[in-house]
Amino acid sequence: MRRSEFDRAVADEFGARGGSLMTDLVLSAVGGRTPAEALSAGADPREVWLALCAETDVPLERRYGVGRLDPRRR
Repeated sequence: MRRSEFDRAVADEFGARGGSLMTDLVLSAVGGRTPAEALSAGADPREVWLALCAETDVPLERRYGVGRLDPRRR
């Protein structure tokens, strides 16, 4: 997962509250840091995304393959 995909996934899943989750929610799975801190420290965006999903009870079917753009049509 790229950082841009992570950002899209957070926006799609959490909407307006995504920003506050990024800066306020401490995730033990990424070293007791917020998602923003973990990403700034070089954590893998996929690892942070999965930790965020687990902490906020996002259903499994909405955790994988998110954040990707639809393929361009020719």
